[in-house]
Amino acid sequence: MVERSISVIMAVYNNENSVQDSIFSILNQSYENFELLIMDDASTDSSYFKINNIAKQDDRIKVFRNKTNIGLTKSLNKLITLSKGNILARQDGDDISLPKRFENQINFLIEGEYEFCLTRAISIQTNKNIPNLSFYLPDKIVMNYKNPFIHGTLMIKKETMIKVGMYNEKFYYSQDFKLFKDLIASKVKYKYLNEFFYLLNTENNISKKFEDEQKYFFECAKNDINPKFSV
Repeated sequence: MVERSISVIMAVYNNENSVQDSIFSILNQSYENFELLIMDDASTDSSYFKINNIAKQDDRIKVFRNKTNIGLTKSLNKLITLSKGNILARQDGDDISLPKRFENQINFLIEGEYEFCLTRAISIQTNKNIPNLSFYLPDKIVMNYKNPFIHGTLMIKKETMIKVGMYNEKFYYSQDFKLFKDLIASKVKYKYLNEFFYLLNTENNISKKFEDEQKYFFECAKNDINPKFSV
């Protein structure tokens, strides 16, 4: 029997208003064979307190905390090294996974030839489809202009993530676009589901707060060059 254990990796920084709902959206998945690894990246609000309170209720949750804020890229890589499942799934602390997300994604990785899988999302604030019309264009074309993938919906074989070098720690921002670019360059097969299994926060998130930085690191990834500075 093929192992079907998922390690969900979530890095949290000052998400006190959303992290509880985000965690419960994972705990309420119809597919239950998973561990949830949460790294609090030295939050200065009540995020860590709230995470620990929920962890006391479910032994599938494992909580870690950085002594200082090191950013999303390094936090995710730390969680990957701590994970025990053979499949990794992403979740952001200000987003929601719908109950059948894992159930629908995992079969593509276990029973098919695919190395990673993603889904579309709906904006929490606007109720719009993400991506919208660009979903129907070839990903390689869209990648010349923006990241066509929703990082929080990623589910990937752990061995594939390790082979590609995990997240490139030179990319403090746009680390997800850099990862997807590296994965596609390695010619692994993937599945982008034309279904909505994720509710995405589209206001006051990292992409909005650090828009200029995101653009710079995006351009570096797109042009296969290393950033000249890090944070």
